[in-house]
Amino acid sequence: MTHHRVRGVLAAALSLSVLAACSGESAGTEERQDPPPAAASSDSEAPDDERSDGPASGPVVSEPEEPDLDLAVSTPREDSVYPAVGDPRVDALHYELDLTWEPDAEHLTGEAVITFRAARTAPRFQLDLGSGLTVGEVALDGEPIPFARRGKDLVLRAPIEEDQRYELSLDYVGTPEPAPAPTTRGDFSTIGFTVTRKGEVWTMQEPYGAYTWYPVNDQPSDKALYDITVHAPSEWTGISNGELTELTSDADGTTTSWQLDEPASSYLITLGIGDYVHSSNTSDGGLRVDYWTPRGMKRPLDSIKTAAATVDWVETRLGDYPFDSLGLVVTDSQSAMETQTMVTLGTNDYVLSPQVIAHEIVHQWYGDQVSPSDWRDVWLNEGMTMLLQWVYEDEHGLRPLRQSVRLARSADQQLRDEFGPPGAYDPRQFGSSNIYYTPALMWNELRQDLGDDEFYAGARSWLADRDNTSVSREQIYDHWEKETGRELSAFFDRWIMGQRTPAPGVPQG
Repeated sequence: MTHHRVRGVLAAALSLSVLAACSGESAGTEERQDPPPAAASSDSEAPDDERSDGPASGPVVSEPEEPDLDLAVSTPREDSVYPAVGDPRVDALHYELDLTWEPDAEHLTGEAVITFRAARTAPRFQLDLGSGLTVGEVALDGEPIPFARRGKDLVLRAPIEEDQRYELSLDYVGTPEPAPAPTTRGDFSTIGFTVTRKGEVWTMQEPYGAYTWYPVNDQPSDKALYDITVHAPSEWTGISNGELTELTSDADGTTTSWQLDEPASSYLITLGIGDYVHSSNTSDGGLRVDYWTPRGMKRPLDSIKTAAATVDWVETRLGDYPFDSLGLVVTDSQSAMETQTMVTLGTNDYVLSPQVIAHEIVHQWYGDQVSPSDWRDVWLNEGMTMLLQWVYEDEHGLRPLRQSVRLARSADQQLRDEFGPPGAYDPRQFGSSNIYYTPALMWNELRQDLGDDEFYAGARSWLADRDNTSVSREQIYDHWEKETGRELSAFFDRWIMGQRTPAPGVPQG
């Protein structure tokens, strides 16, 4: 997630980025392409636009594939920061969601089929689901089972046996409501399902909030595959993660289906429903990048269309892009979120800047390909990503790396005093500057000591070794000690858990 609100001396650093983004956008021209009619085939072409990447075409519709459930086997855990969300008895493997949105009534009708593995034997289990959604029939392997509602807890009263796989089906209806966010940040105060004045929908749900619109084990250690179908009004489009596998339209509305065939944590799932237009370009490596933007959007798209070139830039440091698809959807929010394969962006100038696009693209590796198993370790996502954003800004003439480092170091003690160390932050201050800038300083110290070649080699091997998993700080400490042959746990602990800013330098032993 992009951190849009900062305090003290870091505000000056961020303002430089804002100015750079605004000045860069002012030279652009609007480059949007209305999509073909929804019922058009995937290879139908729309008229040429002014982009340097040549003629635009409509969104590509792919054939869905049978999900490989073994990819999604996880080791779920109870979260140490937000233990009220998630159930370690459940290892969700696949969510199949069929959603119908009626904007005038602000009414959602949902059907969910959840394939899961029992992580332990238990007489009952539970999922998270917003209390404003009414549950109808519930069945386990086709047999009706009793259930109870306790706030957001959907308690399923049926025994499960460890390592057995089950299929849970249920339907639900209602008006989803966003949940209060455990933060004092200025760019968001609620999380989950959000409805605009026009009845359009967008979601951002870090650290939790997916439960506001579907039944889910809403904790990041439990990664799963997804197939999501959205029925939207005519002229609107439902956007979600992964590859588009259906795009049809009739008098009743538009239907889109999306398939995410590599596992994702629930906070990385997105849903956008609204009047979108589509455009695309392609990275030098051949990855098609899709852009879904609100019809009539006035801001130029030049800055977000840097995403394709940014993929090429990140690949030189972190290795091949880890997924099969990439898209960006612009919503009526004020922040940005690295939702897996379909980045969710707000509409302010900073969020739409090239450096924020770079931040969210880097997250596809650090945060999405490899995710934290517990919210105490969100710094694992943000620290490496913040460092790469600084390097991107330096290499693209937006701000010198030495200036980013100097400003962050001068603010580090203030951040620790106000929000706590990045690995033991105040749970009421989720997503504050300490989880971004402090670990970025730590990684930069290690990068300078090792040199770029060794540092990025270690960053790549970490991703390769932990592909599609959720991890802990202890695992990444062990990884870097093995890669470097040094005892680094004390170095990491000083940065991640210390009450005081560490002195410069990396131990050589």
